[in-house]
Amino acid sequence: MKMNILTQSCLLAVVTSVSMPVFAGLSIGDAKTATGELSVSGFVRAKYQDKSWTDNDHKLTFDAARINVDYKSPKLFGHIEYRCYQFDKLCDFSTLVDAYAGYNFNAQQLIQAGIQAVPFGPGRFWESNYYGGVMTQIGLEDVHNLGIKYQGKFATGTQLELGYFPGDGGSYSGPYSEDASRYTTNFVKPENGSITHLDETDMFIVRVKQDITSLPEGVSSNIGASYWSSDIDNKTFGTTGDRQAWAVFGNLNYNNLELMATVGRNQVDNADPVTPKASLMGSFDDNFMVANEGMFYTVDLAYSFKDVGKFKKIQPHFMYSQYDKSESGFKDSTRHILGVSAYYNNLLFVADYIIGKNDFLIGGPSDSYATGSANQSESMLNLQVSYLF
Repeated sequence: MKMNILTQSCLLAVVTSVSMPVFAGLSIGDAKTATGELSVSGFVRAKYQDKSWTDNDHKLTFDAARINVDYKSPKLFGHIEYRCYQFDKLCDFSTLVDAYAGYNFNAQQLIQAGIQAVPFGPGRFWESNYYGGVMTQIGLEDVHNLGIKYQGKFATGTQLELGYFPGDGGSYSGPYSEDASRYTTNFVKPENGSITHLDETDMFIVRVKQDITSLPEGVSSNIGASYWSSDIDNKTFGTTGDRQAWAVFGNLNYNNLELMATVGRNQVDNADPVTPKASLMGSFDDNFMVANEGMFYTVDLAYSFKDVGKFKKIQPHFMYSQYDKSESGFKDSTRHILGVSAYYNNLLFVADYIIGKNDFLIGGPSDSYATGSANQSESMLNLQVSYLF
């Protein structure tokens, strides 16, 4: 579906946030009362990139804008996140990320329905950088689909989340692709009629986290696991396959140091006699093939320096991510990031050096996430500045 009205609204919000900084932190009402609080927030972001595979991006350009609308009250809550990006011109790609409403049964239990992040892996993001790991392109990290979720927190330090998602979050507005104009990597309708059309439905996802107690002062930790089971509808051949994926993860904090690690497996049966070892997926207005089976690994390390001069926080970070494909002859996809982020008043500065191999977003070939034909790594220096409101 196309979202022209939302696109125009997002563009208006970009102009408004730049021209009227007083808009920052807009909120109406009180979240502790029955009528609740309505708030608007977001960012406007610019970037400068230096890529090893091209010389075309040596200039400062508008990158993205985000608008969040939140409602909170003792019982009811809701959230909308909408983003627009620039490929060739301002906001030529725009997409809905979240749109859900929920109900708090009490302080420990809630239910929410709509387009929302699926409860797989350690959280929405598996790392502390702002670019993401390679699993964002495989469709298991930072995934937002249409469904319903229950969350419960218990006195034992256990958190349980159960989700059912009948389908993905839909496609929106972009200049290049009809169905891949979306924030989340999903199975998409091919632009080329010779490629099989797949659709993921009836997704059942569970995540359990457990706090670890009796640790030394200054240390906190949790461990957890999640499981994803769904149907893969092969619309070209009229058959049905499935996806079975699991992840285990852990988080360790020592004062200002944080370590997060995720390990798991992705296994897709696309019920396809033509390309049984890879499936077409897409996001950010582009299509690509992804290997159906493999192990994945993400390790993230970050340290926060707080109140450094006029900076509220300076955070160096390092990430290692890999999709280790099971099929013989398929080359692994990797993305590693070394960088730093710094908060100064309403500004966020980010500098990341990114190295990717068989990573389509980091200069890799079109078959990067499937067969993987690259024999060398590519790199990118990514500099960003965001105005937060």
